[in-house]
Amino acid sequence: MQYRDAQPGDPVISELSYKIDDNRVVLRWQWPEGVAVVYIAKQSADAGVNWQNEASISDLKLFTREEYKAAGSYRDRIEGIGRVRYTVYPAVREDGDTFVIRQQDGANQLELSTGRAKIKYAIHHKKSWFRSRKTVQIQVTAEVPVPQEALCYVKKRGGYPADRDDGTLYPFTAPFAAGRNVLPAIEVGGDEYVRLFFTDGQKYGTIYELVPE
Repeated sequence: MQYRDAQPGDPVISELSYKIDDNRVVLRWQWPEGVAVVYIAKQSADAGVNWQNEASISDLKLFTREEYKAAGSYRDRIEGIGRVRYTVYPAVREDGDTFVIRQQDGANQLELSTGRAKIKYAIHHKKSWFRSRKTVQIQVTAEVPVPQEALCYVKKRGGYPADRDDGTLYPFTAPFAAGRNVLPAIEVGGDEYVRLFFTDGQKYGTIYELVPE
C-alpha cells in the first residue's frame, strides 16, 4: 500500500464534517461511488508540528463502508487536549496494489480542538538590599509540551506590562516540557518588572490557556 496523488477520474472524499459527542469525535463524509474502504489518519495539529508531514502508512486506520453504514459515522475517542487533524483517504486497488489517494483540494481533511491546555506561570522578583538590580525567576507548568515560539516575556520599567507590546519583548530559546519548568534566573533593573504573554494571542490562545499563579 502506498500514497498517490489524485488524478482526473479518481474517487475523492467530500462533505467531511465533525461534531463532539461527549468524549468522542464523530466524523461524517460523502463516500465516493465504488469505494469500499477508506484509510484514516489522526495527527496532532498543534503549533510547532510540521503540518506537511504525512502519517506513516502503518499508522493509517482502515474503515469500511459497511462499518460506516452500520454506525452512521466514524467515531474516535478524545485523548488529551489540543488540536487534532483528521484526514480521510479513499483507497483504490490497481495492478494488485492498494493506493490511498491524496486530495489537493483539502476536502478530505479537517482540524478540530479538543480543548485548551493550561499553562500556569509564576514570576518571582527578588532584590538584594545592597544592589540596584534584581533577579527574576520564571516557572512554567504546562499540561502538554509547548513550543518555545508560543510564549515570550516582556520587561517594563516602572510596573508590570499590560500586553506583549507594553515593554521590551524577549523570546524563549527552548521549548517547555509537560510538567514543571524552572527557567534560569534573569537579571533586570530594580524598577523593571516581567510578565509572560503569548507571542500571538489569536494563534496560540485557541490552543492554550495562560494562567498566572
